[in-house]
Amino acid sequence: MTTAEASTAPAAPLLLARDLRLTFPGRRGAPPARAVDGVDLALAPGEILALVGESGCGKTTLARTLLGLARPTSGEVAFGGAALDYRSRALKAYRKRVQLVLQDPSGSLNPRHTVYDAVAEGLRIHGFDGDERAAVAEALSRAGLRPPERFFLRYPHELSGGQRQRVVIAGALVLGPELIVADEPVASLDASVRGEILALLLQLRDELGLSALVVTHDLGLAWNIADRVAVMYLGRIVESGPVEDVLTSPRHPYTQALLSVLPEAAGAPVVLTGEPPDPSRIPSGCRFHARCQVLASGRAEAAGVADRCRTEALPVLPAGSDTAQVACHWATATEQP
Repeated sequence: MTTAEASTAPAAPLLLARDLRLTFPGRRGAPPARAVDGVDLALAPGEILALVGESGCGKTTLARTLLGLARPTSGEVAFGGAALDYRSRALKAYRKRVQLVLQDPSGSLNPRHTVYDAVAEGLRIHGFDGDERAAVAEALSRAGLRPPERFFLRYPHELSGGQRQRVVIAGALVLGPELIVADEPVASLDASVRGEILALLLQLRDELGLSALVVTHDLGLAWNIADRVAVMYLGRIVESGPVEDVLTSPRHPYTQALLSVLPEAAGAPVVLTGEPPDPSRIPSGCRFHARCQVLASGRAEAAGVADRCRTEALPVLPAGSDTAQVACHWATATEQP
């Protein structure tokens, strides 16, 4: 490869999942639950990827598996080009480079710890031998709590919800991670504060080159913050690609349904019947077909794919594509020239 070609080649993924699967044993003789059931996912350096789906679709379980908090039944997680090592010392080093930001700051902050101690906890766990006070101050400042010394001796109950979430983010930043995994990072915040936290995540990406995997049920949030989006249903990614492609021209009926309920959406919302199927009883064919508005309306029948929707399984979508990908018999059939 020439120097010019190297400069234009896409960056190697920072985080990569290959055919990732996580199965939980069934209770009292029930079939095993396939919570993550074949996922390929790639996250580039400096990229924000939104992982979107209903509650129960497997997105939080997938995030925990990517963090090394759950060991996959099969498949592989790689970070920085190296397969994840599940020995305790290696996992400790990995979690210094990959930090978790939880949904509820009130639940993730010890009410008896000051802000200073909450942020310094990670440094102490990892045996930091530098200037602890300076590191805590810098992390709080990066998270928008300035002057940081003003917050050192305050307790969580003395802070607003937005300030508590900034403390949680500072606790992740203090270790200098390359990636943060944010699980519903603004779901518990007032609407007036949500924009501030999302703007902070974008600022951290721009200033620090920080990558982020943002787990959310909110496609509106994905539109505001993400470079790419992956839509998850019943343990699988069913549509993925650049956020502009997926959210302005959704191809999967599930993505279309999720977008239809946004306040700014045109037309009537699509009401999905029932709950997502039990992951221990994944249906044959397309796993969305029992709730699919396209199949119910007869459009899949008109396209000649209704039987395939009910009986023919779809392959795992490839990871890291620069173009939008969809796992849907109807979308594939209707888009053919």
